[in-house]
Amino acid sequence: MNKFKVLLHQRLALIWTVFILILCTMKMPDSVGESGFFFTGFDKIVHLGFFYVLTILLFYGETKGQRRDNFGILTIFKILMLTFALGGFIELIQYQFFTYRSAEWWDLGCDMIGVFMAIFAYVCLNKSNYEKES
Repeated sequence: MNKFKVLLHQRLALIWTVFILILCTMKMPDSVGESGFFFTGFDKIVHLGFFYVLTILLFYGETKGQRRDNFGILTIFKILMLTFALGGFIELIQYQFFTYRSAEWWDLGCDMIGVFMAIFAYVCLNKSNYEKES
């Protein structure tokens, strides 16, 4: 039952993860810049944004589950490992199974930049909560 509660609190992060998986396996337009919307590097910004939001949702689920606003380094480490594994998995399936998608180290790098940005934002915005605990 305890694991079910964890999944219940992380439902937004799970839904977002499915959304990421679907969009990262879809066929994208071949030509960059013709539509006026896509540009060189757009894919990297999307990866960064996806993983930024995912990390924020993971923190939100932890907040709901633990009923407190601050976390230790172990929680942050778990989020780092989980998001790195997800980003690596996405690149692996793009490399192995989807001929119309390419796996790139830069995509994984941008995933992790989004994660670090979210962790930084979360810690900075909740700094007062961490100072109260000291």
